[in-house]
Amino acid sequence: MELQWAFCPICHNKTRLKIREDTVLENFPLFCPKCKQETLINVTQFNISVIKEPDAQTQSR
Repeated sequence: MELQWAFCPICHNKTRLKIREDTVLENFPLFCPKCKQETLINVTQFNISVIKEPDAQTQSR
């Protein structure tokens, strides 16, 4: 099995997570120790895709 480090999609540094080629993650909260950001990702066959969350909007009455 081949292992690769998961890289932060924001600062492109290594995270503390290693993934294998058969790893499947959905809605995984990836934390980066360098930039201190948490990002939701999906992973299938070493392809990491970022899940964009809609921005919170204020309620008007």
